[in-house]
This record gives sequence, C-alpha cells and structure tokens, in this order.
Amino acid sequence: MTTKTQMVIDALSQELRIPKEGVLEQGLKAFLERNLREIKVEIFHITGKHGISSVEEMDKRYKQGTLEEEDTWRDFQRLDHLEYKKEHLEMLLKELW
Repeated sequence: MTTKTQMVIDALSQELRIPKEGVLEQGLKAFLERNLREIKVEIFHITGKHGISSVEEMDKRYKQGTLEEEDTWRDFQRLDHLEYKKEHLEMLLKELW
C-alpha cells in the first residue's frame, strides 16, 4: 500500500474512531457496491432493449426463433459476461458481512 493511501487510512481511522481494518472494509464494500450498481444498470439496459429478463431467456428466444441472432449476438455475450460478474460481486459482498 502506498504511503499516501496509508496516511489517509490512518487519518480516517483516527477521525472516525474506527479500526483501520474497518476503514478498508467499508471502502471495499462501497467499491463493490458501486461496481455492482453499474453492472446492474448495463444488464437492465440490455434486457430492456430485447424485452428479456436474463441471458437464459435470451437463449431460449434464440432457440424458439423469436429473436434474431444476427443483430443481438454481441448483446448476448455481453449480458452473459455481466451476469457472471454480477454473481461474483454479490458473492464477494456476502463474504464481507
């Protein structure tokens, strides 16, 4: 950890009267929550664009022939990746509790 970062952590710890680990934990939690919100927004955008609720539903619609793969394949791949990242971040957040 950089000296500058350590100085800020030390100052926050003293000012807020919480252990340094608490400062780091709260910062990590806020970081994970912010990233999770950004991912959820992007998932919402993709699912709303195609009128679906998940990558599984999108795959089902491909198989039924009710959704064209040609113009949506990249969104499918992106949604699959985002859903994986969302699950991973949610798991990490649970570990902090």
